[in-house]
Amino acid sequence: VRSNQRQMDRDIRDCDKQEKLLLQQIKARAKTAGVNPHTDTALKAQAKQLVQLRKQKEKLYETKAQLSSVGMQATAMGAQVSMVSAMGNVTSALSNANGVMDAKKMSKTMAEFSRQNETAKMKEELMNDALA
Repeated sequence: VRSNQRQMDRDIRDCDKQEKLLLQQIKARAKTAGVNPHTDTALKAQAKQLVQLRKQKEKLYETKAQLSSVGMQATAMGAQVSMVSAMGNVTSALSNANGVMDAKKMSKTMAEFSRQNETAKMKEELMNDALA
């Protein structure tokens, strides 16, 4: 996708160069003596060519935008695939951890921690009151 985008950028730059060159040719032809800009067929042909060149450049911009969109969608899909893979790994790790852990023992440990934490808070309050 990136290489195609770079190629599109090159093509757009080429169109810009051609447009500038064509505009210079049209201006030079219009300024030459003896040429009526309203009736000269060569000037009209060059003007048509300029319009076609601008349309081509516009289509290149549209195609480049679509290509960028496809690239972003591909990136998003890749991210989703890696996220699904990571979630699968986490799920298996958590199921292994649940198999190893004893729920009753964990609940006793958490209750003991809670009691010890409350005791520590009470002691801290007593120390603060004693120091105040």
